[in-house]
Amino acid sequence: MSTHKEVKRITTHILQKMKDDGEKISMITAYDYSMARIFDDAGMDILLVGDSAANVMAGYETTLPITLDNMIYHAASVVRAIKRSFVTVDLPFGTYQGNSKEALASAIRIMKETSAHSVKIEGGEEILESVKRIISAGVPVMGHLGLTPQSINKFGTYAVRATEESEAQKLLNDARLLQDAGCFAIVLEKIPASLAKQVAESVRIPIIGIGAGKHVDGQVLVMHDMLGINKDFKPRFLRRYLNLYEEIKKASQAYIHDVKAKDFPNDNEQY
Repeated sequence: MSTHKEVKRITTHILQKMKDDGEKISMITAYDYSMARIFDDAGMDILLVGDSAANVMAGYETTLPITLDNMIYHAASVVRAIKRSFVTVDLPFGTYQGNSKEALASAIRIMKETSAHSVKIEGGEEILESVKRIISAGVPVMGHLGLTPQSINKFGTYAVRATEESEAQKLLNDARLLQDAGCFAIVLEKIPASLAKQVAESVRIPIIGIGAGKHVDGQVLVMHDMLGINKDFKPRFLRRYLNLYEEIKKASQAYIHDVKAKDFPNDNEQY
């Protein structure tokens, strides 16, 4: 079911209409022009320029080291590629937690220097002031609750979040607070499917899950996981649609072989 296939440009309004109409929202991470162009051409609804670039593009163990300048570089590359997809950009660690004025300055830099359509920010009640200030300046904000990777040192584990009643209750409350503050959507990461269903049914705005079950309004995966470029990450929630690691390795080995064997280039491949 894709009632919005003919939409020329996905907007916050269209995303809300998709939830209202019961159409699931597709979302994937993107970090560069070439891949963003393919995803946009495929009809992806949302491209997330994630701070996961720290892991999959730069090889860091956590998302913490990536800078605002790094995020702006990746986001600008993605935006140059798209015609239809909605682009949201993670505010990286340290650019919004300190105070709401810094959060607004960070969001404005992203919007001005990348032409992206929104920012994404991790946390609930504790970052509410920042969310409100950014939205009051006219910048759309996507929330992020559950497993929030920027807080990994506090959690000490990437295990499923909100399995206990108190944390589940806080998450439900945070979702309502983010909605009431004006967030247009919320990502829920690695929480029980039953809780995610409860959240999706208790708020008006779209809820997009990663490891949050099927009863939410859309799904997001990291590009490198979905395409099988990253072969070591095997969480239960991941469905691999390709095994690009092996395909690219085979192609590379064939190229190496042909170069060593003096078979490439042949007579038809030279001037």
